[in-house]
Amino acid sequence: MSTQSSTTTSSTTAASNKAASSNATIASDQPAQESLRVHPADNVRVALRDLPQGHRIDEGADTLTLVEAVRHKHKFTLEDLAVGDTVTMYGVTVGRATRAIARGSVIRTDNLEHFTHSDTPVTRREHWQAPDVSAFEDHTFDGFHRPDGGVGTANLWLVVPLVFCENRNIEVLRQCVADALGDDPFRDYKQMARQMLHGDSPSHVTEPPSSPFPNVDGVRFLTHTLGCGGTDDDAQALCNLLAGYITHPNVAGATVLSLGCQKAQIAMLKQAVASKDPQGLRPVHYLEQQASTSEDALIEQALGTIFDGLREANQVTRQPAPLSALRIGVECGGSDGFSGLSANPVVGGVIDRLVALGGSGILSEFPELCGVEHELLSRCVDDATAERFSSLMQAYQRHADAVGASFSMNPSPGNIRDGLITDAMKSAGAAKKGGDSPVVEVLDYTETATRPGLALLCSPGNDVESTTALVGSGANLVIFTTGLGTPTGNPVAPTLKVASNSDLARRMADIIDFDSGAVIRGEASIDELADDLLALCIETASGRYTTRAVGLAQHDFIPWKRGVSL
Repeated sequence: MSTQSSTTTSSTTAASNKAASSNATIASDQPAQESLRVHPADNVRVALRDLPQGHRIDEGADTLTLVEAVRHKHKFTLEDLAVGDTVTMYGVTVGRATRAIARGSVIRTDNLEHFTHSDTPVTRREHWQAPDVSAFEDHTFDGFHRPDGGVGTANLWLVVPLVFCENRNIEVLRQCVADALGDDPFRDYKQMARQMLHGDSPSHVTEPPSSPFPNVDGVRFLTHTLGCGGTDDDAQALCNLLAGYITHPNVAGATVLSLGCQKAQIAMLKQAVASKDPQGLRPVHYLEQQASTSEDALIEQALGTIFDGLREANQVTRQPAPLSALRIGVECGGSDGFSGLSANPVVGGVIDRLVALGGSGILSEFPELCGVEHELLSRCVDDATAERFSSLMQAYQRHADAVGASFSMNPSPGNIRDGLITDAMKSAGAAKKGGDSPVVEVLDYTETATRPGLALLCSPGNDVESTTALVGSGANLVIFTTGLGTPTGNPVAPTLKVASNSDLARRMADIIDFDSGAVIRGEASIDELADDLLALCIETASGRYTTRAVGLAQHDFIPWKRGVSL
């Protein structure tokens, strides 16, 4: 399999520098500004550094004195608030006071609750000011062209279980293939364990041997907990999702293991694959254990399909492709109070640039769009698209209400600790990943994106479930923002990790690909970093930059068992 290089072309030197910024020395993390009012209509400011009690803030012609200390990333009020008064940030309602809050006080979970103005009138936006993309108009990426017209950013063979009963056999195949190819991603850790067993100091092993399949990026082995014991809808949703992966442009073909008696039948998966690949252009091998003479025979047959598939996949080489063939899924996880100020707007800038170039983006996590629905509705290209978004969002909320759950439960303890107090506040910042371009289609879970431009995808806010859904709907590259740090990746689509702050980029340099902390320090604009990040996307899509998640074999795959997952 191919050994990817992180060497970049001269046109993307800036991107490679940003990607390596976690290893660079930054003189100071202290921002030029002390605090920020994000939108003129906001009645709170964000502390960009720790501010002591009694600190004075210039607020227009007025001066505000903090009545208590404010930690960086947290918000403080610009006016006295009575019980029931609303808090506005990013120009939208993000909460409601549960008790009186004095001017210059910190907003917390004990004085603010989740609240939105879901009945805000929607005025359809008629025009969109696309960003200047002249610097990228002649750019291409080197991708794998598929017979159906799709272009992959990777070239993979996929091994898939139809039911959890086959997970053990999937693991057997994974270990056998890794051993045969010398491509064990955990070889360093295994040697470390052997050395420590004998009391030796751990050391790293040498580079693995070259692969006999230089044009192939690997074999990916999926496991999951579904396929039987659930509803018919669960089984169908799983088959639809697996079909999205099997027919994905990054996938050359697949081997499928079935037990035989489970709810998710081979016939169901074949039908789902045919709906996405009606001409049958993707080679898929279906093996059933209960119809096999033995487990040995099943494993032998499966290995044969994998190595035959690798030989066939190796015949395809990277060739230039237009940027319009990129479809980037955007995701966030481990968000902090800076995510909506730096990383997410930078990613939104990338999506706007890609759309202006004829490409596509997918924004998911419906629980993290709560409170900004009217803004997204105003961006829908027609009434049918807007109605689909409203109906899917309302159905999700009704389902949550029916089991005593609520979108307000979405923020995690880590989110709250780092300044994201309500779901609406988290959502207002999370939605920035979708940029400002028109919404051209709205997808239900497992549906495939088909139109160039920005799509909305119904998925939970759970990081891995949502990333899994994005790729299943056709994203051939993922950008994942984080403020607290997460190692999440995907087995099929390269996943670029973007840090909201430079402290994280340094502390977790092994998982972060791009640092947007310069926005917080006032050293770079969102537009400048969006250009740099798009350049890094092109390098990644071309196989010239290996993402941290790929390097760590972070191949996370969790199907959404349709229900309440926030």
